[in-house]
Amino acid sequence: MMARLPSLFVSHGAPTFAIDPGRAGPRLAALGRALPRPQAVLVVSPHWMTPTPRVGSTAQPATIHDFGGFDPALYRIGYPASGHPRLAQRTVERLQQAGWTAQADERRGLDHGAWVPLLHLYPDADVPVFQVSLPSRLDAGRAWALGEALAPLADEGVLVVGSGSLTHNLEEFRIGHGDNEAYVAAFAAWVREAVEQGDSARLRRTLDDAPHARRAHPTPEHFWPLLVAAGAAGAMRPAQVIEGGIVHGMLAMDSYVFGVAGESVG
Repeated sequence: MMARLPSLFVSHGAPTFAIDPGRAGPRLAALGRALPRPQAVLVVSPHWMTPTPRVGSTAQPATIHDFGGFDPALYRIGYPASGHPRLAQRTVERLQQAGWTAQADERRGLDHGAWVPLLHLYPDADVPVFQVSLPSRLDAGRAWALGEALAPLADEGVLVVGSGSLTHNLEEFRIGHGDNEAYVAAFAAWVREAVEQGDSARLRRTLDDAPHARRAHPTPEHFWPLLVAAGAAGAMRPAQVIEGGIVHGMLAMDSYVFGVAGESVG
């Protein structure tokens, strides 16, 4: 059996993160170099939501440009990583064993929640990638349980990545930046403290107890991947914070590694 891989939460930001790496991009690139090389990357993204989990099993997943109104250069970007049908099928089996009604999806490509951060993490697209959809009806406990169901895959060379956003208020993104950084920083600091302390109960209570939680996440789907990643770790500690700063005045870009991840990249 190969060494167990950590799990990872990434804030994927706006689609422009693909061409404007800011502070987070180089740090994700350093993380990709420091991590043990996985057999495949499994990404859970809020941009693929289904009633029950589906697992992308295509051998050559397409790059999905699931956004509108951005720089035309973004629509020309491809991420030509291969899929991994065998490990995708193992993922279906693991989910079913944990009580989830999971099935393979032979057509699904990679949405921007997957390929945008992977452009930085594995810029050569030389690690196979497949996605698991985010169930459309979750609460904190179920999001954590989804991660727990995926946890055994880390022993099979799968890097489980929850790709979401530490803060995600689209209305504030649309109307302008404004003076939002104080509340974003307060929310991010609360989550960081829970992660660094390994306090899983506190982390699961974030949307109830954290300062400005409802403003940071008017809807919860971009937060759930953090709980999936933490749940997939088995234990939250050791944990590493990869600081990403705040972009567009309201998107906190911090990412977290749960488990041993090689040399420090923060």
